[in-house]
Amino acid sequence: MKYVKDETNTISKWGDFPSERDLGDAITRSLLIIDKPEGPSSHQVSAWIKKIFDEKAAHSGTLDPNVTGVLPCGIGHSVRILDLLHSVPKEYIAAMKFHGNVDRKEVEELLEEFTGEIYQTPPVRSGVKRERRSRVIYDIELLDSKKREYLMKVRCESGTYIRTLCKDIGKAMGPGGHMMELRRTEAGGFREKDSVYLQDAKDAFEYHKKGKDERLKDILLPYERALDIFPKIRVRDTAAGSILNGADLAVPGILEMDTFSERDMVAIISAKGEGLAVGEALDKAENIMEKEKGLVVKTERVFSPSGEYPKAWK
Repeated sequence: MKYVKDETNTISKWGDFPSERDLGDAITRSLLIIDKPEGPSSHQVSAWIKKIFDEKAAHSGTLDPNVTGVLPCGIGHSVRILDLLHSVPKEYIAAMKFHGNVDRKEVEELLEEFTGEIYQTPPVRSGVKRERRSRVIYDIELLDSKKREYLMKVRCESGTYIRTLCKDIGKAMGPGGHMMELRRTEAGGFREKDSVYLQDAKDAFEYHKKGKDERLKDILLPYERALDIFPKIRVRDTAAGSILNGADLAVPGILEMDTFSERDMVAIISAKGEGLAVGEALDKAENIMEKEKGLVVKTERVFSPSGEYPKAWK
């Protein structure tokens, strides 16, 4: 549901539509969703992207070298937005093997017990402190089985160790078990259909250098796509410039907004849809609709849109 505060709004000359950015500028404000192959580390993947585009690059959500799948990466200014994706659930396809014979029906019943809050200790080779912590498994679906080998789809909280999950499932069944293969099919709200191979990115950039931009335009996503996970507030151009300088959002700057609750994280976008900032809502949307003044969002992080905006607020 949207709440519209100003139905007479006309979009001014300020700012740019994300879809209409000059490609050279768009590259530094883009996400590249890589289908990571088995072998390289996530850090190596982002290093290759940096080399291809000659811009700083980083990844969101580390994948072990032997794990494949969806790896969101940011280029240039978009690097700043990547850690916002960590709060979004991830999805994996995992193949595990039990160390003894098990009954499929009993496995299915056990998987239901692993849905919800679980406790894990990170594996020895992980890069974090090895202390017991809770994580949430939203869903486990058994896809297929053959003898002792089982294929599962797991939707879980970010930071869940699937290798540890497979080990714990094997232990709970009795004979033990281990993960054989793992592929991430969703991360940061992006799925396999959004991803491309590294070679595709390399080829697209080489075509771009020859004046052929179609391939590159097809694979680069504006950084605003990362804000799709948040409810949005569209603001006036006169408010945008001040927000980009760290000001909090006040009622007079709002054009329209999605439904949200107090203390929700919300995305602030310009009249043309450029991502300006994220912040914490100080009230719920329906109450804000009734107000004529006062602060409504505490700005926590600002981004770097391509357009310039007038700084009209103090």
